Amino acid sequence: MSSARVIRLIRRRLTRAVDVGGIVVGGDAPIVVQSMTNTDTADVSRTAAQCAELARAGSELVRITVNTPEAAAAVPAIRARLDELGVSVPLIGDFHFNGHRLLSEFPDCAATLAKYRINPGNVGRGKKHDEQFAQMIEVACKYEKPIRIGVNWGSLDPDIMTRLMDENARRPQPRDTAIIMREAMVASALESAAKAEAYGLPGDRIILSCKVSGVQDLIAVYRELSRRANYPLHLGLTEAGIGSKGIVASTAAMAVLLQEGIGDTIRVSLTPEPGGARTQEVVVAQEMLQTMGLRAFTPMVTACPGCGRTTSTFFQDLALTVQNHVRECMPRWREMFEGVENMTLAVMGCVVNGPGESKHANIGISLPGNGEAPAAPVFEDGVKTVTLRGENIAAEFVAIVDRYVARTYPKKHQATS
Repeated sequence: MSSARVIRLIRRRLTRAVDVGGIVVGGDAPIVVQSMTNTDTADVSRTAAQCAELARAGSELVRITVNTPEAAAAVPAIRARLDELGVSVPLIGDFHFNGHRLLSEFPDCAATLAKYRINPGNVGRGKKHDEQFAQMIEVACKYEKPIRIGVNWGSLDPDIMTRLMDENARRPQPRDTAIIMREAMVASALESAAKAEAYGLPGDRIILSCKVSGVQDLIAVYRELSRRANYPLHLGLTEAGIGSKGIVASTAAMAVLLQEGIGDTIRVSLTPEPGGARTQEVVVAQEMLQTMGLRAFTPMVTACPGCGRTTSTFFQDLALTVQNHVRECMPRWREMFEGVENMTLAVMGCVVNGPGESKHANIGISLPGNGEAPAAPVFEDGVKTVTLRGENIAAEFVAIVDRYVARTYPKKHQATS
């Protein structure tokens, strides 16, 4: 089944469309990939550099922490630095506890940001909650900015939780606490959205999220949220974890929801490994969407896992070389060629599935396994075009890929002329 066919089968729920600095979230727009910096926002150089790095990796929205006067004052300079670098990615401000003051006291910050993330659980307590929330909404209205009402179970509004727990205690048969917590999250998001609209913010400037760190909890909460509201939804497993755990948990949760048509923008909240790149979360989000057939970002490489027939590690090295090559080339290819992100490649390790998988890909190579003749047939669009031998197979195959791209995909100036 082709990717295009899968895309037609997965129907997204109809939501309002929200414009975030020129990027549309919701409606019939593609699912948007976003990420967040982990630099001190007051450090303009480092934060701008990481924003640019994330954007070049494919993040379409980048969120930055705005937690101090110094951070708020730095936002316009970060935007200016990105503009100088030719990076137009919209910036989202992440506010907790003091967002009402920072947005009011730093109007340039409020005007520069493309969206405000507001956590209703961290907006004052008691009477102060509504006052401070209203103050933030007034700023959003003044500068015509969208907001994300971002509920998180680690900072759930205690007043709503207490109210629902008290109601539950009066039931003849009280429900499980976990169910009440889920309901409190949904209620917090919906009640906050209703208040924002009552304060004058149009409904088409509101995005909702209810983030938890448990897979089944996330699925249950978003199913209920999508049933009860037509605001665009931001998906993400909060505090997903490090390494394979974070990747697997995020994918397990979001893939179920995306398959059901739930979700308009996603973030994979990975804990970076020591020395690891922040951009990994962007790559994982892109690969999740692309392997599901929901979007295409970069050519995908199918690679053999290896077995007793593939005693050599050469096919592993070649698969990594090819994957790194297409990712490095993609920024240039994206500017030059139409549709190259849909290309598929295969690097296979023996004759069992090698020729077949290679024929299914746009371009593939079947390397010799243990005991096979030292020859590597290359297939382009299902037809064997050449057989490679010797020590330069990697360089020769990468060159074939480059020639295939240049020959197959129309140049953008030709496609739009």
